[in-house]
Amino acid sequence: MYGYGLLAAKTPLESKLVAEKLKDSAGPVRIAAIDAAWRARSAKNPGSAALSAALLSLLATDPDPVVRARAATALSAWTDAPDAKAIAARLDRAFTQETSPTVRWHEAWALRRAFANAPTPATIRAGLTDRDELVRIQFADLLARRKRLSALSQLQPLLKDPSWRVREQAYESIKVLAGLQRTDHLGAIPAEIETPKPAPQNTEAPLPRPTGLGTPRKPAPADARLDNAVAPATSALLDGPMPGPHPRVRIGTTKGTIVVRLYPEWAPLTVANFLNLVDRGYYDNLRWFRIVPDFVAQTGDPNDNGEGDAGYTIPAEENPLEQRAGIISMGLNYTDPPNAHAIRDSAGTQFYITISPQLHLNRDFTVFGEIEDGFTNLGRLTELDRMTKVERLADN
Repeated sequence: MYGYGLLAAKTPLESKLVAEKLKDSAGPVRIAAIDAAWRARSAKNPGSAALSAALLSLLATDPDPVVRARAATALSAWTDAPDAKAIAARLDRAFTQETSPTVRWHEAWALRRAFANAPTPATIRAGLTDRDELVRIQFADLLARRKRLSALSQLQPLLKDPSWRVREQAYESIKVLAGLQRTDHLGAIPAEIETPKPAPQNTEAPLPRPTGLGTPRKPAPADARLDNAVAPATSALLDGPMPGPHPRVRIGTTKGTIVVRLYPEWAPLTVANFLNLVDRGYYDNLRWFRIVPDFVAQTGDPNDNGEGDAGYTIPAEENPLEQRAGIISMGLNYTDPPNAHAIRDSAGTQFYITISPQLHLNRDFTVFGEIEDGFTNLGRLTELDRMTKVERLADN
């Protein structure tokens, strides 16, 4: 079903088939069908238009919170549908009634991304004071998208929020309402923003680096680790690692260490490529050439400007893992404006780590792991910072 969704983004969709799987007894199958509906609708596939009713039903009644969360995300693709106002109202109501924190931040993300003008004042007030920082982030950005100067009084208190990510987003939203551009390249931390405290340094002994590997090369199938079988029997396993040990990498930076756990079962060649580069010391001393507050931190270019790679590309390995906060994914090349879009199979050496959920990236970018330790150090980085030494740690 997930593979059919990849095809449905570019070929006619059998909506009856997807509708049937949206009612499947297995949660992972329903999630895969939701993804198929989302991809098809985002690609303006005519067969997808009628699937919003089934998604709304899942959002309201499905017992599986992962399914409800994914349904909320998918509904963001109906932003320009004839019944968009009704869909937005249903999302707003679902948010006010939902008790699962995971589902709530997905609903908040969908409202912010696709229906920013729809939430009621009461919903906005509740979102800005929600106990979950991910919800507060979404509503802080939602106010910027509404472009109403009256929202400044609601955003000002968030500059003192306990969460550094909420503070960052509130600052960016205030800039937008003041008629300024969002920060696209963070060269320095604004005086108004208090960065998080440094995370404790990871001091594990690294694995010995192999010698005599030569220059970086495109990964071969034999490089892939396939020891953890892909058997997502539960919804949670469809959005995370399979049981078993996983390779780990410590990214030393000028602002502290970040440890990532890699998922070769979901992206075998991508992980093999990343580890091949780590073993060759390719990433040592490279600059974080693009940092966007509350979005991503990107690196992996030997030219330090976002234009370089090792001279080869690897195939895309789309998978069901969400682009939630702390995810590591491969960067892609883009077509030229004005209709710029990501080019499939164009990844090479550049990668990014998400600072907050970026679910719209699910459709194009390959997730291959996530942060295990040191997440708050992302909030201390600027584009003056570099990776110092990137090395492998023992599997876990």
